[in-house]
Amino acid sequence: MHRASGASRSEIKEEAKPGDICGGKYPVACAFALNNSGRGPEVAEDKAAAQSLLQLIWLASPALPVGGFSYSEGVEAAVEWAGIDSEAKATEWLADQLHLSFARGDLALVAQAIPAWRASDAARIRKLNEWVMTTRESAEFFLQTEQMGRSFVEWLKLHHADTAEVFADLPASYPVAFAFALSRTGATVHDGCLAFAFGWAENMVAAAVKAVPLGQSAGQRILARLANEIPAAVDRAMQLGDGERQAFAPLLAVLSARHETQYSRLFRS
Repeated sequence: MHRASGASRSEIKEEAKPGDICGGKYPVACAFALNNSGRGPEVAEDKAAAQSLLQLIWLASPALPVGGFSYSEGVEAAVEWAGIDSEAKATEWLADQLHLSFARGDLALVAQAIPAWRASDAARIRKLNEWVMTTRESAEFFLQTEQMGRSFVEWLKLHHADTAEVFADLPASYPVAFAFALSRTGATVHDGCLAFAFGWAENMVAAAVKAVPLGQSAGQRILARLANEIPAAVDRAMQLGDGERQAFAPLLAVLSARHETQYSRLFRS
């Protein structure tokens, strides 16, 4: 490399050396340019995928200010009246709740609501929201989806300028509001459903840890079991049509109703 006294950096010349690219003139810069030529679309795609993943992680976080931590969805009542008094029993209870109730109801609805939001199909969204509101099997379950939906919309207003207009005449349930957020990410419907299900699982495990009670390690083992079963639950939920979606869980409904007058409670459901 030669640099004349007072020469600017742009005037620096490099001597060709064996193995240099572009005949020895600016070999590092030239190699970088060749390596990245034609990668514009690929780089943009990678960036979009990273942003989408981060948005899903954010939406699945139990730190989201929507009040999910205050609901046990029947777990607290199950501890009192259904004998959920150990890690093994709590694990089986939540796994059954995932497949028999959550996947066939709210998860299936989210899978249908995401494309409806993306298509701006207001009539379809309203119909799905009405289904949620009319299939809650106890007062606590109704109040939960109503309160969490309302809080989620308030959070959405911080991130999407059109939120107030979109929900002006739609008192959104939690699954429908969550689907709106998912529709604004670049994620697939499948990945969005995974995020929704994992967020539900985290809240349920946290409730079990407090209500049974269980240790943190036990909670992580339960969460690992649920995480392993969530993909199959999502696959099943995405296959369900309107006539197959259901919210029929009699024992869970009875426990939720009894929870309304339970003597000692940590949770709102």
